[in-house]
Amino acid sequence: MTANLKKNKFIFDVDGTLTPSRKSISPDFRRFFLDFAENHFCYLVTGSDRKKTIDQVGPEIYNTCIRVYNCSGTDVYQGDENIRRVEWRVTEELVQFLHSELDRSDFPIRNGNHLEYRPGGMNFSILGRGEGTGREEYVEWDKKTNERREISNRLKKRFPNLEVQIGGQTGLDLAPKGNNKAMILHDFSTLDNLYFFGDMMEPGQNDYPISQGIEIMGGTSYHVENWQQTYKILKGF
Repeated sequence: MTANLKKNKFIFDVDGTLTPSRKSISPDFRRFFLDFAENHFCYLVTGSDRKKTIDQVGPEIYNTCIRVYNCSGTDVYQGDENIRRVEWRVTEELVQFLHSELDRSDFPIRNGNHLEYRPGGMNFSILGRGEGTGREEYVEWDKKTNERREISNRLKKRFPNLEVQIGGQTGLDLAPKGNNKAMILHDFSTLDNLYFFGDMMEPGQNDYPISQGIEIMGGTSYHVENWQQTYKILKGF
C-alpha cells in the first residue's frame, strides 16, 4: 500500500453497489476491485450477514478489505476474526405485527423466509428471502404501491424505538434505534479522506444515515445506481 494513499479510505455498500442485487460480483469487476483493495484502504458495510456477503464478493475480496461490517455494522469481521457483535432480542409483539403485515399485503408471490434474524437486527420481506421467482415482480409492485414505505411508516408509529430502513430491492432492515450503517463511523477519523459508495441514499433507505455522517465528517458520498457506475468512478482514482 503506497504512502500517498494511506489517508484515502473507501467504504462500500455491497448489494446494488458492488454486485447486482443478491447476486455475485462480475468477474471483470472482481479482478479490478481485488487489485484496488490491495492498494487502497477498503471497507465493506452491508445489511447482509457474513455468509451472504462472501457468496456475493468472494472470500478473496472479503479478506482483503481492512474490515467488513456485516448486518449494518453490528457484526464486524477482520478477515476470519469476529471483532465485534451486537445482539438484539426481538419481541413477540414485533414478530406478530410483521405477520399481520404479511396478511395485509396483496402481493401474490411468497418465496422463502419472510423474517431473517441477524446479529443486532433483522430483515423483513413480503416476498421472502428465497432464491426463486418474484423479485422483479415485487420491485415493480413496490414502485406502484409504495408498500415498503407504507409498512415502514406503520412500524415507526407502532414501535418508536425501532430503526426501520428500506434495504435492497424487497426488504426492510429493522434494528434498535441507532443501529444503522452510520454506527461504523466511530472507527474512522475526520483526518481520513472518506469516500462512501452506496445505492440506497434517499431518506428512509439504509445507506442514508452513513452518507449523511460521511458528509458531516468532510467526506464524499457517491450515490450509484449499479455496480457499473461504481466501477467507472473507481477507475478515476
